[in-house]
Amino acid sequence: MQIKELQENGALIDPESVKQACQLILECKGKVVCSGMGKSGLIAQKLAATFSSTGTPAFFLHPGESLHGDLGVVQPDDLILLLAKSGESDEVVQMLQVIRKMGNKVISILGNPNSSAGRMSTVIVRASVSREADSLNLAPTASTTVSLVVGDALATAVSEQKGFQPENFALYHPAGQLGKRLLLKVEDLLDASVQLPVCSHKASMTELLEAVTRPNQGAAMVVDDENHVIGIVTDGDLRRAILKYGNVLERNLKEIMTANPISITRDTMALDALRIMEDRPSQISVLPVVDANNHPLGLLRIHDLVRAGI
Repeated sequence: MQIKELQENGALIDPESVKQACQLILECKGKVVCSGMGKSGLIAQKLAATFSSTGTPAFFLHPGESLHGDLGVVQPDDLILLLAKSGESDEVVQMLQVIRKMGNKVISILGNPNSSAGRMSTVIVRASVSREADSLNLAPTASTTVSLVVGDALATAVSEQKGFQPENFALYHPAGQLGKRLLLKVEDLLDASVQLPVCSHKASMTELLEAVTRPNQGAAMVVDDENHVIGIVTDGDLRRAILKYGNVLERNLKEIMTANPISITRDTMALDALRIMEDRPSQISVLPVVDANNHPLGLLRIHDLVRAGI
C-alpha cells in the first residue's frame, strides 16, 4: 500500500514546486524550522535532524507549544517547513496565522493543498494519499511515509546543490564510523603513556627482546646513532628467526630486523594508515610513526585501528 501511494503521489507532485522549495531553502539565511502535529510532527523532527546533518541548520517547533511562547525562537531569516495531512489542525492554522504576520516564508508538505495551511503557504509540495495502509484507513501510515520521502528528497537535493561532501558529513558525525574514518589521524591513536619501543642498532639481542616485550607493543624500532629509524623488529620477525636460526641470542640484530621500513607521520589519516597496512601482497600489522626528520614517535598497530572503529 505504501509503495503504491508513493508511486501515485510521485505522479502528482509538481516539479516546479519542488524546485521552488529547494530554492527557498538554499536562499535561507537563517534556520529551517520544521513543524507538524501528531505523527506529522514526528516526521518533522526526523527531517530537522536530516537537514541539520546534511549542511542545512534546522530545528523542530511544536505547533501547540509555539502558541504558548515558543514562536519566539523563530527569527526573521528563518524558513518554515510545515508537514500536515489535512492542513486544518487548529494549532497549525493558528501558528501559520502568526507566522504570516511575522513575514516568514512557509514551505508546506501537504496532503490537502487546498487547506487553510495551503492558503497560507509560500510553496506547497503535494504529499497526498488515497488511503492509509491500515485496514481502517485511519492511522497515519502511508501519508507519513510519503511526507518523509518528500522531505528527505528536499534535504538531499539541497545538500547536493550546496556541494555537501563526505568530509562535511563526518564533521557532524564524529562518533559514527564515517566520522572516525574521515577525521581520525594517527596522532589521535598514539598512546603517550606507552614507553617508546626503540633500541639502538648496536643493541644486543637481549636488549632487543626487552625493547619488543617491555612496552607490550609487539615490535620495536631500530635507530642509528642519530636517532633515525633504520629498521623494525616484530614478534613475527623473532618467531621466524627462531625457526631459521634456533638460538637467536647468538645472532646479530641486523640479521633479523626489516631494514628501511614503511613509516607514517602523526598527520597521516588513520584510514590511510590502514590502507598502507592492507593494500599490499604481504600485509603489515604495525607501522613506525616518525617526524619529518625520521625520528621515532611511536608505533601504530592494526589493533589500534580496529579498536578505534576504523
